[in-house]
Amino acid sequence: MILCVVGPTAVGKTKLSIELAKKYNAIIVNCDAMQVYKGLDIGTAKVTNEEMEGIPHKLIDFVDINTNYTVFDYQKDARNILDTYKDHNIIFVGGTGLYLKAALYDYRFSLDDDNKTYDEYTNEELYNMCLKKDKNCNIHVNNRKRLIRFLNKKDISIVEPTPLYDFKIIGLTTDRATLYEKINNRVDKMIKDGLIDEVKKFYNLNIRSKAILTGIGYKELYSYLDGKISLEDATELIKKNSRHYAKRQYTWFNNQMNVKWFDTCYDNFNKTILEVEEYRFFVK
Repeated sequence: MILCVVGPTAVGKTKLSIELAKKYNAIIVNCDAMQVYKGLDIGTAKVTNEEMEGIPHKLIDFVDINTNYTVFDYQKDARNILDTYKDHNIIFVGGTGLYLKAALYDYRFSLDDDNKTYDEYTNEELYNMCLKKDKNCNIHVNNRKRLIRFLNKKDISIVEPTPLYDFKIIGLTTDRATLYEKINNRVDKMIKDGLIDEVKKFYNLNIRSKAILTGIGYKELYSYLDGKISLEDATELIKKNSRHYAKRQYTWFNNQMNVKWFDTCYDNFNKTILEVEEYRFFVK
């Protein structure tokens, strides 16, 4: 079987994937764009060796921080895993929906991008062009740089690509107030557990790669270390950006994939595990 465990940040995906992997003797494949990078541990809530409980984990903690690892790279690596372990049960877990879609669907790319400037177009015109390219595009009309980058990208996937594998997708969810509280508490715990020192290691080496400067928890603390904002402001920004990211994750999965959602019971997570296990349609 191929099972995918998705959902927003801080909703319990890692814990659920471990329990399901133990039950079905499965390997776990990471599907989080930031957890592929070596050294980005606390800020990405990367699963620890202790938490893995001996379950094999693939595509995690293996890319150098200075490497620009793309969705195209992930597609190749994930399909290699799918081929190598085709006789095993496989559980994808993570919140990067595009990585999952690229791996499991007939999602195609060109290796090169155009470099058109689109200087003659207004933001509104660019936005409408993006919608014509992909009706699910959610880039803000005022974000001209991202609009142009999206138009230049030569991904030639059709809007509804064909699945290449037999798989099922389950998602964990909770009400917004609870999720936001969990996110805020997680950020506080990350700071307490040494996130600042983790970021300082890269900062002191003057590493300013794309992963660092775009990753939530890292870009905000770089601004703090640059002296642009206070630690308090950086912490609040991490929480705010994490909440916004969770909202985008929900939107993406609801629009792009057929997900069977389960409510996370934080007070008794075993209840959630049992509810998922009872939904046995994905088991061969």
